[in-house]
Parts: sequence; C-alpha cells; structure tokens
Amino acid sequence: MGLAALAAVSVASATPGVAHAMPSPLDALVSAAAQRLQVADPVAAVKWITHGDIEDPARVQQVLDAVATTAHTRGIDADYVRRIFTDQIHATEAVEYRRFAEWKLDPAAAPPSAPDLSASRSRIDALNTTIVDELAAQWDLLHSPACVPALRDAADTAATTYGLDPDYRDALAFATHSYCG
Repeated sequence: MGLAALAAVSVASATPGVAHAMPSPLDALVSAAAQRLQVADPVAAVKWITHGDIEDPARVQQVLDAVATTAHTRGIDADYVRRIFTDQIHATEAVEYRRFAEWKLDPAAAPPSAPDLSASRSRIDALNTTIVDELAAQWDLLHSPACVPALRDAADTAATTYGLDPDYRDALAFATHSYCG
C-alpha cells in the first residue's frame, strides 16, 4: 500500500462516529485485527507486573510460523501473511510501549494486577486464525483497486465499534497498512 493509501486509512480511522450505509467486505478482517490489538493492554499489564520484556522474539517466531502454516493450508501466500502479521505484532508492541511509558510517568495508573498471560495468548491465537481465514476469503479484494476504499471503511467501522483511542487508531492503521497488495 502506498503512502497516500496509508494516509487515507489513517485519516479515515481518525474520524469518530461516521456510519456507513453498507458494511465493508473487510469488516470481519479489520475487526479481528482491532480486537487482536486490544489484547495489548492485558499483555502489557502482565509484562509490567512481571518486569518482562515487551518484545518476545521466540513468541513472535512461533506466531509467524503458525500463521504461515495456516496460510499454506488455506492456499494463500505465506510470505504475504508473515508480512501482515509482522505489522500486526509491531503495532501491538507499539501500544505496549506506550502503556509502559504512561505507567512509568504515572505509577498510580499502572495496573495493580493482570490477567493470566495464557488467556491472552489463547485469544491472540484464535484471532490469528480468524485473520488468516479472512485474508483467504478476501484474497481477490485485497489484491484489487477496490481494496483501499474497502479498507478505509472497515478501519473506520472498527475504530468506532471498539471505541479506539488515538493510540489504537494509529496502531490499527499500521497493522493494516500492508493489506492492499
């Protein structure tokens, strides 16, 4: 996706409360990406409390290998799927870094407890499967000129549906910027 398309997604996703008459065919895909991003808060809380690293190369490799395998079984390009998930992971890490910065500057805002990390990872794994399934289902659209406006509409819908704050809107724009190819 070019810079103009990325800017269109960013601007569209920054416009709250805009309803669309017809759902975008990419709504389910972008919704899953947004939900996956929202798991960043409980994961960041676990890492904050346990003094864990935000970046976990072993887990990243595990996720990328799993989604590439799933992509292969769905008959879609595993390298494309790896690129999509690399963006998703980087966007999630960015949200986690932002949360750490907030908590460092305002320790009273830091979470006193966190949910079990395995529950968050199970949710992430389920959403990963949904994302790959939607990438396969929308393959032709994702590789057509109609992708950019459909992605813009889906990003706006997800941002509104999930009440995404500016940090999450930015993260969603980054997580989805390679979808149209």
